Amino acid sequence: MGKILLKNARVVNENKIFESDLLIDGPLISRIETDISDDRAEVIDVKGKYLLPGVIDDQVHFREPGLTHKGDIASESRAAVAGGITSFMEQPNTIPQTTTIEKLEKKFDIAAKTSFANYSFLFGGTNDNLEELKRLDRKACSGVKLFLGSSTGNMLVDDEAVIEAIFRNTEMVISVHCEDEHTIRENLERYKAQYGDDIPIKYHPRIRSEEACYLSSSKAIGLAKKTGARLHVFHLSTAKETDLFRNDIPLEDKKITAEVCIHHLWFSEVDYDSKGTLIKWNPAVKKASDREGLWKALLDDRLDVIATDHAPHLFQEKDDVYTKAPSGGPLVQHALPAMMEKYHEGILPLEKLVEKMCHNPAKLFQVEKRGYVREGYFADLVIISPNDPWQVSKGNIAYKCGWSPFEGSVFRSKVTHTFVNGHLAYQNGEISSFRNGQRLTFDR
Repeated sequence: MGKILLKNARVVNENKIFESDLLIDGPLISRIETDISDDRAEVIDVKGKYLLPGVIDDQVHFREPGLTHKGDIASESRAAVAGGITSFMEQPNTIPQTTTIEKLEKKFDIAAKTSFANYSFLFGGTNDNLEELKRLDRKACSGVKLFLGSSTGNMLVDDEAVIEAIFRNTEMVISVHCEDEHTIRENLERYKAQYGDDIPIKYHPRIRSEEACYLSSSKAIGLAKKTGARLHVFHLSTAKETDLFRNDIPLEDKKITAEVCIHHLWFSEVDYDSKGTLIKWNPAVKKASDREGLWKALLDDRLDVIATDHAPHLFQEKDDVYTKAPSGGPLVQHALPAMMEKYHEGILPLEKLVEKMCHNPAKLFQVEKRGYVREGYFADLVIISPNDPWQVSKGNIAYKCGWSPFEGSVFRSKVTHTFVNGHLAYQNGEISSFRNGQRLTFDR
């Protein structure tokens, strides 16, 4: 890789928007100044466009190994760079599950050969792998994942003694899926008694209810306070849960943090009428008042990160009766354009968007030299044309599963360029065939 000079960029970084040039030299950002010149650099004029740090998505399911008919590390990382996501942290509920150090390293081996974006993986905690978890080096991966509610891959951790032991025996960030399994099962049986397997999708948020979410998340937070564990609560879906989190201290000082996902910020229960099981997620998309509460908590810093929980399934799998349709949907290609819509609507300032999607994931997981536009940092960058409308259609969807819950939507902003470690991985609809993703490293 040679040098690339980006001219006339509107840089969004560290709560500022300013005009500057930026010089990429190999994998790193070399200079950030006005009026840079370099005869050996390829020049790209990005006047009128925004230059952001590459997005770090702390929660994706890329389905490899074992479920690659839905997606794989190559296909979904390729879609990610098309959407401005330059780094991802993938979840352990694959087949086999990522619950041993050997299986974790096998995933890293796959990604080293196939990933278009930078990568790390979460190590899955179970009811019986505590000793293996104790052997895990704290710099080996992004963190530990516990499913405290049922999920694909049967990774439910429901032994309270084991959960407490895990909380006491790792210094890494423990990321949790919080839904109370007993509550969900009771609710499901009640609706199955009335409707059988073909439960109307509108009842999904009543089955995976506010009560189920709050009961589990409040219990996890109580245990984190008791043990001193570093806890990160994934994909909050209710306004009620947001009151469990603090905004009176900086992120660096928080021991308990939380994220919200694109779908919970975008959809509400009224969308089940038109989208059906395509927007079936766990936790469920809930009331409009929950969505409003999540936005409020995001903007006042009780919620720290915006992520995707990207989880592709085939369309025919989703187009099934309630009890058989899997939960999850593909989002990495469209997450940043969707949040840019909220900027256009006056809801989400660009500086806050970058904080929640770029800076904070880097801070929270202590990622080295990524998540910011800084000299000496890796040149993971995304350029956005803010007023360049386009419509999501099957012809421009990059996911292996071939569909999107945003199909038909018109976004006002477009990702025009994505750089991964200084390599131009995506430009104006074309994805480079060169795979330049690197294993994420951590400053711990």
